[in-house]
Amino acid sequence: MKIQDAMEKEVIKFQVDDRIVDVAKSLRENKISGAPVVSKDGKLVGIISEGDIMRLLEVHSPHINLILPAPLDLIELPVRMKYELDEIAEDMNKAASLLIGEIMTKKLVTISPDKDIADAAQLMDTHNIKRLPVVDDNGKMVGIVTRGDIIGAMVRG
Repeated sequence: MKIQDAMEKEVIKFQVDDRIVDVAKSLRENKISGAPVVSKDGKLVGIISEGDIMRLLEVHSPHINLILPAPLDLIELPVRMKYELDEIAEDMNKAASLLIGEIMTKKLVTISPDKDIADAAQLMDTHNIKRLPVVDDNGKMVGIVTRGDIIGAMVRG
């Protein structure tokens, strides 16, 4: 079976100047974990995923000896926790103001619509990716094939 027969043609796409907060909301509302990023003329320029967005948020954890806390730890704990919460809020605000062009994956693996689904499966496995943009000879995005699309094509035979 060819990619063009298994791919999804109606694809949610973003542009490099979309705000991360809007993209994250759209990913969640559409129950998808990533989507292509295209230029104004429809050429594929990147992929944005939940993982890209998650990497923006630094992990903050208070450093306290929980076995036998020192008296100073107990006194400082509320101050440290407030500081940690402020840092988390700052990270969230920073993330919300960024554009996806700043964090998207730019190293792309693509496939053409006339290739076989076995080729797509091999590329996904080799590059450990979940979705494969389908592009024409001019680099314009024409669809996307996911692991679920490949499995569905195998079931339909």
